[in-house]
Amino acid sequence: MSRFNTRAAKAQPTSRVTSTGRVLRTYEGGLGHEREARSELFLLAVSHFVSQRTFYESGDDRDDRFRTLVRELAVADPEWTAGLLGWLRGEGNLRSAAVVGAAEYVKARLDAGASDGPSNRRVVDSVLQRPDEPGELLAYWTSTYGRAVPKPVKRGIADALRRLYSGRALLKYDTASKGYRFGDILNLVHAAPDPAKPWQGDLFQYALDRRHNPDTAEPPASDRTLVAHRELMALPVGERRALVTSDGGAERLAAAGVTWEALAGWLQGPMDRAAWEAVIPSMGPMALTRNLRNFDEAGVSDEVAERVAARISDPAEVARSRQFPFRYLAAYQHAPSLRWSYPLERALGHSLAQVPALPGRTLVLVDRSGSMFYSRLSDRSELNRADAAAIFGTALALRAADADLVEFGTSSNRVPFDRGESVLRVLERFGDLGGTNTTEAVRRHYRKHDRVLIVTDEQYAHSRHGGPTDQIPAKIPVYTWNLAGYRTGHGPSGGGNRHTFGGLSDAAFRMVPLIEAARDADWPWAA
Repeated sequence: MSRFNTRAAKAQPTSRVTSTGRVLRTYEGGLGHEREARSELFLLAVSHFVSQRTFYESGDDRDDRFRTLVRELAVADPEWTAGLLGWLRGEGNLRSAAVVGAAEYVKARLDAGASDGPSNRRVVDSVLQRPDEPGELLAYWTSTYGRAVPKPVKRGIADALRRLYSGRALLKYDTASKGYRFGDILNLVHAAPDPAKPWQGDLFQYALDRRHNPDTAEPPASDRTLVAHRELMALPVGERRALVTSDGGAERLAAAGVTWEALAGWLQGPMDRAAWEAVIPSMGPMALTRNLRNFDEAGVSDEVAERVAARISDPAEVARSRQFPFRYLAAYQHAPSLRWSYPLERALGHSLAQVPALPGRTLVLVDRSGSMFYSRLSDRSELNRADAAAIFGTALALRAADADLVEFGTSSNRVPFDRGESVLRVLERFGDLGGTNTTEAVRRHYRKHDRVLIVTDEQYAHSRHGGPTDQIPAKIPVYTWNLAGYRTGHGPSGGGNRHTFGGLSDAAFRMVPLIEAARDADWPWAA
């Protein structure tokens, strides 16, 4: 009789975040599992807003752990590390961690004399995706390692400048508040214009002139945006509001590259209804989403509001803006006007496009303990990891065929919801539940489900019953979605139906159906 070679036999899938087998303690005293270096760096990187303190780690300690891991792996596994950094700034949409990581990659490899793997120049270029980021990287390097900037850093930045610098970029990002102006960066890296862009030589010269000779700098005639901007700046202050409210005023602002941030200063007066309605057509979806409350307070017309609502909820615009899902919750909380509720709900749904519709019975556990509430997700956000966990857990439950949605902390409760209900409405039913008793939450709510998903920072308290994943039969897959990137996990990971993912977007969830189809889950940049 055949015991193993049967039609039902299939390979046991694995995932990339793996444990070493070494048992440690979580910050709350529970028995935890150490992760190997690549897994630790990945989970830390996808949840790391540089210099942001978390409940258990200071910003400096967290930054030091990140830098140490990058430097170690830049030498030991440069191909993997370069892939992580490029993906982090691209699909991962994390700017500061990618910029810091690229600088540390170069420093570690120069110190070690390493020349194998992706070049330092290429890695620097790969993480610079917005025109202000070359200055960010230079500022980080010089403040950390001094004014001697190595050639690979200069050359990588020069490559990026040829991609990123334009007249509109100059107007938006080359401001007096920056330590490194566009002209400073051009001087430092000796960037030559792109031969395929004949206008770029004039642009680079103008950037140098406006930095070193601002009183006499003249915008190049080849750049219509810069010329139009100069004309607007020369308009007497008393005539500016009349231009904004005139027919064609919105078109002139757009043609001159005037941003909503700059408009109030140019008008030297309030951003009233007319001012907002003139600049709204040239605003991007991210800027629109962040200013909904300002539109309401200024009394923007319903007609204009309808156009705003259509743009912020358009699937293509949502995909192009690459905003994290929790940004829409922030907008909803900040501007609770009924005319924005449905568009924001639709936008949130589009941003969660990769959350799968899971078959069978699913238990979704959402961590609402104190540590998840402690730190904001970024300097610009009032939201925290508890909010992010609730968004993703709710989206999973709403799309699953049959799901139990549970919030947990010291205690645990089922969160009620109806099929087809708004994610934003369900979120209002979550609370703050104190400590982290993940094990007891699993024991209380697991009832022969087909899978368990836990959205958490993994720092559970000690339990006499063991770890959270020990409560579930080995044949049942458990997916932990880590939102904080601490060193120690609440269970083993990598195979045997125990898998860990990370990050603040919905991309990790696409791995769940793959694993359940007996396919291995690769790193996201290699998948």
